[in-house]
Amino acid sequence: MPDPATARPAVRVAMWSGPRNLSTALMRSFGARADTVVVDEPLYACYLRATGLDHPAREEILAAQSDDWRVVTEALTGPVPGGRRVYYQKHMTHHLLPQMGRAWLAGVTNAFLVRDPAHVVASYAKVRGEPTLEDLGFPQQVEIFRTCSDRLGAPPPVVDSADLLADPGPLLARLCERLGLQPDPAMLTWEAGPRDTDGVWAPHWYAAVERSTGFSPPLPGSAGPPDVPDHLRDLLDRCRPYYDELYEHRL
Repeated sequence: MPDPATARPAVRVAMWSGPRNLSTALMRSFGARADTVVVDEPLYACYLRATGLDHPAREEILAAQSDDWRVVTEALTGPVPGGRRVYYQKHMTHHLLPQMGRAWLAGVTNAFLVRDPAHVVASYAKVRGEPTLEDLGFPQQVEIFRTCSDRLGAPPPVVDSADLLADPGPLLARLCERLGLQPDPAMLTWEAGPRDTDGVWAPHWYAAVERSTGFSPPLPGSAGPPDVPDHLRDLLDRCRPYYDELYEHRL
């Protein structure tokens, strides 16, 4: 057994993202670390039970996870599974509903992954055609960010997806330093395919990441704004101020 006097403390990373981001790829990246165990959207069943929403694989999700946020957050702030040092928690911001407590956030190291809302809206609309502001999680992300900033007296780390794709190595190193972790080159590549740690909803959403083996740079000619449907332009405008607030704090 390790000597308790020399053992390094556990690090519980809560990474808060909206949908249609690089959140699953970033989970793959952390999952490639030998010292890390990951959990995929542990509050999803709580969110579905409370809202009654009919998402793909709803019944499978409710069967696979606890739908009591108190039980879930107690586990998230408890011992790290498998005896690992790092517990990486991939969270969707909209899963943390107003009635769910916030005190547990003090028991994890919070970080935030953002993406330009034009790309989020365009991508989400292809899968679920009529997203709302709440579906995309921008206001919830800012609320969690402000809560954490107020408690810390300083902004927690923010990663922008475009920066992560453009230069993943240095950005991941800076993120790890902010999280109290040693940078690890293993985070830049991973094996293709599904993972046992993927949520049961993976067949509906994870096709692209299951083909991936690392962070792919943007394709030539793809740097311009995406094609956002006209009827979602107002939604895009409403998302923009939330994104801008977090973007100014990016690493």
